Amino acid sequence: MKRYITSESVRKGHPDKLCDLISDSILDACLREDPMSRVAVETMATAGNIIVAGELTTKAKVNIENITRNTLRDAGYSPDRYTLHILVHPQSEDIKKGVDNALETRLTTEEDTGAGDQGTMYGYATDETEELMPLPLVLSSFIVRTIDELWGIGKIQGIGPDGKAQVTVEYEDERPERISSVVVSVQHDEGKSHESLKADIMDILMNLPSGISIDDDTEILINPSGRFVLGGPEADTGLTGRKIIADTYGGIAPHGGGAFSGKDPTKVDRSAAYMARAIARNIVEAGIASRCLVSLSYAIGKAEPTAVNIDTYGTGMAPDDEIRDAVIRAFDLRPSAIIKELGLREPIYAATASYGHFLGDFPWERHDRMAELMEALG
Repeated sequence: MKRYITSESVRKGHPDKLCDLISDSILDACLREDPMSRVAVETMATAGNIIVAGELTTKAKVNIENITRNTLRDAGYSPDRYTLHILVHPQSEDIKKGVDNALETRLTTEEDTGAGDQGTMYGYATDETEELMPLPLVLSSFIVRTIDELWGIGKIQGIGPDGKAQVTVEYEDERPERISSVVVSVQHDEGKSHESLKADIMDILMNLPSGISIDDDTEILINPSGRFVLGGPEADTGLTGRKIIADTYGGIAPHGGGAFSGKDPTKVDRSAAYMARAIARNIVEAGIASRCLVSLSYAIGKAEPTAVNIDTYGTGMAPDDEIRDAVIRAFDLRPSAIIKELGLREPIYAATASYGHFLGDFPWERHDRMAELMEALG
């Protein structure tokens, strides 16, 4: 059976990613001084204005204005062109009480941390790439990351910080066969010719990191809209959390809808999504399945998940319900345990804000629980 799967990634200076980066940089600044900080910060960027709003309960002394301006500069924008509006307030006492004392704690004498939100979080892994991620997303992320790196060291001249890439891969019987199309859009200076830009991008496309290369039939579109001089927040308003599909699995796996950036790890829409990815990765790395989807559901203020599900798409070495039971035996899925196991009170989050939360050297990308899983599976 043939099908086509498309994934998109965006550059660090894309307006939405800029907002994610500001939000996560504020979170990191809080965690450096106060690891118990409660943070839920949203950012909006539009022409000439940056708005930072949300909940912030911390002992840390953070200068949000300086953090925001430094982040703008790092992403390739002039901070002087923006007026900052900072609108933050403490976390709701109602939410705080539920997180501080889980429902289970209120029913017994055991101390625990309740989930900071409700919902279902998903983790996915596939053996089709070394990263155990879908190939279209790996390729699109590589393209935008490489553009940024080459621009940063001056190897690509005459471009701006905004841009995105989209890759479509042709699959045959669920395995990637060829690259069907590539679309790359890059902000550029007034004097940058399309021919020069195309040459810069083609150099990257001819060196994609996979066993599948661009062929004579691959459709390649570079700046198909033509002129792309005006970019960034001046051209397109940015919002924290609007690139959640690029942040995760490129649309190949479900998403619960909760954004990651700007949220401390008591928010399970971030921490549980990281744990779900860690579990899926360990299942695939251990050879228990070649593809795996893990879903974890939580109720706000309750520590234990309300549901755990596994889907191996028929590739599992055991039935999905048996793998599910093994996961429950091998992993402690309470928020406090997830935070401890993955080291989520460390200031590691700004690094996640660009190029994908599951494509990097992050604690949830380890595969050190395979032996426990296999033992639990029996």
